[in-house]
Formats: sequence, C-alpha cells, structure tokens
Amino acid sequence: MAFVSSGVEYALHCLLYISQRDGIKEANVRDLAELQGVPVDFLAKIFTKLKKSGIVNSTEGARGGFHLARSPESISVKDVVEAVDGNKGLFECKEIRERCAVFDQQAPQWATEGVCSIHRIMLEAEQAMRQVLSQHTLASISATTNKKAPAEFNQQILQWFESRPSNHRVSSE
Repeated sequence: MAFVSSGVEYALHCLLYISQRDGIKEANVRDLAELQGVPVDFLAKIFTKLKKSGIVNSTEGARGGFHLARSPESISVKDVVEAVDGNKGLFECKEIRERCAVFDQQAPQWATEGVCSIHRIMLEAEQAMRQVLSQHTLASISATTNKKAPAEFNQQILQWFESRPSNHRVSSE
C-alpha cells in the first residue's frame, strides 16, 4: 500500500486547476472529475475533507462550487496530504525485537531499550519527507506545470469549463 493515497493525487490535480492565476477560480466536483477521468463520488469525499481542513470553501446554489480558501502560496503539499490522508506515520513499528525465539519470551533489556534502530531510520525518513512536502506549494507546482505546458493549455481548460452545461464556475476577469 502506498503511503500517500491516490486521493491526494486527485486532490492536488484538481486544486491546480482552481489555483491558476488566469484560470478558473471555482468549479464543481462533477466537472473536475470529468475533466480528469476520476470517480465523482470519490472526488466529492476528497473535497469534503479539503473543506473541513480549510483548504477550500464552497459556494452553494446553482452556480456553486469549490474555490481555494487560501492563496496557492500558502497551501503546501503536506497540507493536502494531511487533509486527505490524515497525519498518519510512514511506519508502524511492531516491536518484533521482543519476540525473538532465542529470548524464550523474555527479551533482555539490551534488546529492547531505546528506539528500535529500524524504527529510528523510518522516523528520520518520515521527517525528511514531511519537510520536502512542506516546501512545495500549489503555487510552486503550478509554476512548474505552466513552464511545461503550452501557453494555450490554460485557455483550453477555461474553454472546456465554459462549455459545461452546468456552467458552475467563475473564471477570472
């Protein structure tokens, strides 16, 4: 099982679409799901988590949808991971060092004192991963994506959303 779920990937891609400076500012889950070919019901649950964590807000009504609650510069990848997947650890130590057969169910103190050396490595890796996730924001991912995508891509996305029958989004003026 992956440490970071596919829900985080879905969330980040959707958030990128509503965080573009010259792009859509609000979209409904159905349109975002269709745009990316992801399950609507699953994406709706993800956006509920994003709203609960203060990453997005919603607008009710016929023209309602989701929009960022904070600036793209202030939303880190770590924020999204924790909103969608929770603050789970990378590793769960089962303390199997206590159960070594040669100890005959009585592990000596030297074998179990302190943090398990394997667990210590996993904690270090988790800390490094969280630091990297904290350093990247929606704005930084967007900048990287914009350098890669052709200039007309954002315009194509805007046109796609504008053509939606539900017309549930507000584009930038």
